[in-house]
Amino acid sequence: MPITEDRQIYLSAELACRLGAIDIGSNSVRLLVAEAIRGGAYRILDEEREPTRLGRSASLEGWLDEESMNRTLAALRTFKEIATGYQVTRLRTIATCAVREARNGPEFCRRIREEVGLEVEVISGEREARLAFLSVQHAFDLAGRNTIVADIGGGSTEIVFATGNLIESIFSTPLGAVRLTEQFALGDCCDGPEAARSLERLDDEITGVLKKRTTKPLFAPHVLVGCGGTYTTLAELLMATRRQADAPLAGYKVSHAEVRHLCDRLRKMPLRARRSMPGMTPDRADIIVAGLSIVDALMRRFNVNTLAIHTRGVRDGLLREMIDEAAVGDDGIDDAALRDAAIDRLAAACSGEAEHGRTVATLAGRIFEQVAEPLDLPPADRLLLECAARLQDVGYVINYDQHHKHSYHLIRNSRLPGLRPHDLELVANVARYHRGALPKKKHENLSRLSPDDQRRVQRLAAILRMAGGLDRSRSQQVRDVVAAVHGGRLVLDVVADQEPQVDIWGAERRTDLFEKVFGMKVDVRWAGEAAAR
Repeated sequence: MPITEDRQIYLSAELACRLGAIDIGSNSVRLLVAEAIRGGAYRILDEEREPTRLGRSASLEGWLDEESMNRTLAALRTFKEIATGYQVTRLRTIATCAVREARNGPEFCRRIREEVGLEVEVISGEREARLAFLSVQHAFDLAGRNTIVADIGGGSTEIVFATGNLIESIFSTPLGAVRLTEQFALGDCCDGPEAARSLERLDDEITGVLKKRTTKPLFAPHVLVGCGGTYTTLAELLMATRRQADAPLAGYKVSHAEVRHLCDRLRKMPLRARRSMPGMTPDRADIIVAGLSIVDALMRRFNVNTLAIHTRGVRDGLLREMIDEAAVGDDGIDDAALRDAAIDRLAAACSGEAEHGRTVATLAGRIFEQVAEPLDLPPADRLLLECAARLQDVGYVINYDQHHKHSYHLIRNSRLPGLRPHDLELVANVARYHRGALPKKKHENLSRLSPDDQRRVQRLAAILRMAGGLDRSRSQQVRDVVAAVHGGRLVLDVVADQEPQVDIWGAERRTDLFEKVFGMKVDVRWAGEAAAR
């Protein structure tokens, strides 16, 4: 039966939205093939997993061993054939901890490119955490909840602190189920003095790493959302014990006490007995003790009693990112419009001060454009200043008194179309100093920047502080400002229908950073009725 022209068009459109994501992890390689549908969702066409233990020697020896590399290459060839069979239009391959850390990681990526024909993107721990959180956002209603997301892999654990749908902090730790199993020889651990010593060293290592690599959350977390095979195996073991075979795995709730009891039970069992347990994935039996020990330590460290199981993770996040990117390209909307909308959403969701932010951004931009030439300011920095002004108060969602510090973290961990990560870091720093203490090199957020970028932040923050003072009353009474440099002084003539005494006072109180950075005094005055008209 011949295919009509309409049917051909339909098939072309259907195939055009078929996407594939491959995740090369430390324990296994996974493939997800899906078909994008309306509303940013997708329908799974195929999922495959192949345990390759790529990270089994990387964590101890610093090298990927030949056997695990060959198994991974074989799995990738198969996965590529599957994706080709589904006629995917875009296939992305990412690699995480094992390849990221191994000295021969770049060489292995070259082999994958030459022998399989796949280009591998080796992602950072922070990027891994962002993808996991993106996946969690689509599976759980996070509105009004303080959440910790922890993705346990074979070589590392990525941790996200989130308030609602906003990331507050990200931590990447070298705590992985495969890594710790190899490091402490836990594969067949069970009762006995030697096993007890290994488990004690394991607990000390996990506790020490979490203390060193993470902070305590600024909020009381409602739930820990767990991503990765450790969590799904945990849930399946408990479901088998409770004879809950029909219970949905996604979103399954587990208490800290249940994690602790199951971990203690498994620590006393030989590997053969663990493999035969109902609900146990056989190739995970040797690493489950290390994995559950990480879960237990996370719940103790962050004082959270409820664990919710997430059955997706990094691949799902990658696929959703690909769908979002495709949708943006199809809409033909430029980055400026997308960025503007993203800023509006973030400001409205967090601060309730969107109008104040827009006013401050306008005034800061006006000051910048008038003093840029005499003060030798790069024109491109005006965008960074205006973005920082509009987002300066987003930290209100966490805490008012220290909101400028929280604004830094929320902005840094957001996504603003058209801004590179480095530019976003600068925007976050400028917003950090819109109030409160002056920038100091000892501040961790500032010390990460180069000396030139530290100077840029200080100069932009100096302008932002004064512009913020010009709307001290939150009344948008100041309509414009005329700025000029005369005789080594900056003069700000404030344009308003009536003398804005509170706003002039607010600006005068915030001239200290400008006077320090630029070495000139500032005069703030009302331009008078003639200018107002």
